[in-house]
This record gives sequence, structure tokens and C-alpha cells, in this order.
Amino acid sequence: MASQQETVKRGTLILMLLLLAGLDLLVGSGFGLPSPVILWKLRFPRMLTAIIAGSSLALAGVQMQALFRNPLADPHIMGVSGGAGLGAAIAALTLGSASAALTGFGLAGAAFLGAVLGGAIIVAVSARVKSTGTLLLCGVMLGFVFSALSSVLQYSAGEESLKLFYSWLSGSFSAVPYSGLAIMGGALLVGFSLSASCRRGLDTVLFGDDFAAFSGASVHRIRLATMLGCALMTGAVTAFCGPVGFVGIVAPHVARRVLGTSAHRQVIPGAMLCGSCLALCGDILSHAGPTPLPVGSTLAIIGIPLILVLLWRSRL
Repeated sequence: MASQQETVKRGTLILMLLLLAGLDLLVGSGFGLPSPVILWKLRFPRMLTAIIAGSSLALAGVQMQALFRNPLADPHIMGVSGGAGLGAAIAALTLGSASAALTGFGLAGAAFLGAVLGGAIIVAVSARVKSTGTLLLCGVMLGFVFSALSSVLQYSAGEESLKLFYSWLSGSFSAVPYSGLAIMGGALLVGFSLSASCRRGLDTVLFGDDFAAFSGASVHRIRLATMLGCALMTGAVTAFCGPVGFVGIVAPHVARRVLGTSAHRQVIPGAMLCGSCLALCGDILSHAGPTPLPVGSTLAIIGIPLILVLLWRSRL
């Protein structure tokens, strides 16, 4: 009976994802049937970007919340987003007057390198630090350092450079090439594989590191694999889409509420579906009007009320 209910709930999430994906293809400078060129070059990549980005951030959020045993943990707390911002700031400062194609490619590449730097630092720290609380503090402090360096660079940037940087900072699922989708998809595949190998360990970590170690789980291996996968996924998404927030916090809670369980065997795929749905909702809302809105803002409009409702009902 329970298995049937899980199948129905998962099927409902998949159906919702398909409906939102179809609606997202219709949105853009008004509702209507797009031409094949617009569909293939603009809207289909945008829809795939939203699905992959939402899945990646949700998967990272599930693991962060389990690892830190914090219901409000977010994949961006590791400093990866701050590293991507620093890389983007450097690229915007140096490429602000270059051609649009070169600027877009260079900005995403520099942001990804910055994210890799942030991820490498936090993974190296996680290999030496035993306390989860200390690791969380290191990630937050690293993010502040990167943010401060980005702010320093902005003071010496010109108008074109600042415009380019703030455009990336606002977040968007548009204009991601298929090569970028391949990179994001590859990062998601690696992250999912690592999470699958740590799935049972994440269940035991929820009860504390000591309990997990007593149960035979390698807390060190779980932490290292989790941080590596989350850094790759968050870095790839942030590089191409900007620092998109709220999906990683909200999606895991929605999945647990819908599925009625905290077991990662069900929560991980459920959260990925919920994250994709949330990202599609944000993209639809951002393109529903005559002027496109930053997807970071539309996701905040959707995500903040959901977080407040979860806080109120669960008394987190």
C-alpha cells in the first residue's frame, strides 16, 4: 500500500514537471505557439536549463541539510557561489568592452573557475576538519571573503563591466548554449552518482556523526563525497545561470512534505523533481510579462513565502 502511494506521489510530481515544461515552452514575449527556430534555439535550451539547474540545486540542498543537520542549509553556504561571483567580477572587469560572444563565454568560464576554486578549498578543509559546525563556519567565512574581494573589484570597474556583472548576478536561465547544458548535465550526473553512493550514510548522519560512525558509516567519506558533488553541481549552475537561490532550501522540504518521509531513497529523486518544478515556475513567471524579469527575483518571490510557511508549520 505504501509503495503504491509513493508511486502515485512520484507520478504526480513527474506529471507536474511535464506540464510546467510544456508551459515554459509557450512563454516568451507573450503566450503562443513559437516557431521551430525560436523553440529550438531559445525556449527549449531555456527549459532544459531550468530543469537541470533546479535538479542540481535541490540535490545539493538535500545533502547539505542532511550533512549539517540544518533545515535551512543551502548549497551556496559552501563558498562556491562566492567563488563564482569573484570569477565573474574579474571577467567582467577585463572583458567588459569585448564582443558579446567572447564576454558571455569568458564570464561563464571565469565564474566556473572561481566556483571550482571555492569548491576545492572547502573540499580540502572537509578532509581535515572533523566538526560539521566548523566546516559550516569555514564555508560561510569563505563566502564572505570572496564577496568582499568582488566588492573591491567593482569599485574599479567601468560602467560596461558593472552592467555585465550585475546582469549575471541577477540570474537567468536564458542564453545558455548546448555546450553549457552538457557541462551542467555532466556535473549533475557526477553529483547524483556520488549522492547515490552515500544515500544510506546520509540517513544515519541525520542522527549525528557519532551514531553514523557507530552504525558503520564512514562519516569522513560521506562528507568528502557530498561536498565534492555539491561543489561541482552548484559551481556549474552558478557559472551559467548566476547565483540562483531558494531552490536548494525549499525543494527538499517540499519533497519531504509531499512524500511523507525523510529517507533519502525517496527524498533525493523527489527533491530533484520539486527543484525542477520550482525553477520552471520561476522561469515562467520571469517571462510572463512584456519585459523579462531576473529569475533570481522571481524565485525569491516564490521561495520566500514557501520558506515562511514551512517555518510556521514545522516550527523549525
